[in-house]
Amino acid sequence: MIRVVLADDQVLVRAGFRALLDAQDDIEVVGEAADGGEALRAVRELRPDAVLMDIRMPVMDGLAATRGITGDAALADVKVVVLTTFELDEYVFEAIRSGASGFLVKDTEPAELLRAVRAVVAGDALLSPGVTRRLIAEFAARSKEPAAAGALDELTDREREVMALAGMGLSNEEIARRLVVSPLTAKTHVSRAMVKLGARDRAQLVVLAYESGLVRPGWLG
Repeated sequence: MIRVVLADDQVLVRAGFRALLDAQDDIEVVGEAADGGEALRAVRELRPDAVLMDIRMPVMDGLAATRGITGDAALADVKVVVLTTFELDEYVFEAIRSGASGFLVKDTEPAELLRAVRAVVAGDALLSPGVTRRLIAEFAARSKEPAAAGALDELTDREREVMALAGMGLSNEEIARRLVVSPLTAKTHVSRAMVKLGARDRAQLVVLAYESGLVRPGWLG
């Protein structure tokens, strides 16, 4: 059973998400929070598998709560999915850098929300190629020159290649087709790159791909 905490200051929004999630055989909403402080306390107490975290909340916003969760080693297995009204919300990028595993717009289709919750817990790709490209474009607009690529020295040539393709927004299946390998092999290479670089999840691997200069915005077309 996938255990979820909902964090949103709007009661009706939480009720809608709860009704959708609780109707699934494999998902259970174990807690709710109306602000970031409550969300942090709920996560520490309940240790859910995933948190659906609104960004704009009173007392403590979702960004600060996300940092509190991802910065706590005891909560390393808790995945945060940021909820926002706009795909390029000014705080979304910072949330990803702070350790969020991805983000969803609030008016996303129910099936997509369910897919995202299940993917987040399974550790699969959480950001669609389109979202990944927008994320990198936003990062490019805000960042300085790429950092030195020395951090990538531990990676094999194949792992670098796979990381670059992931950074360009390709899914494991698309990477597999590009390199003529199995999707499982592609996923294994992505996972190894994440472990070697200390990336919490695929979203952070994408950011590292750009920060290291392995991927540049011009490649996105």
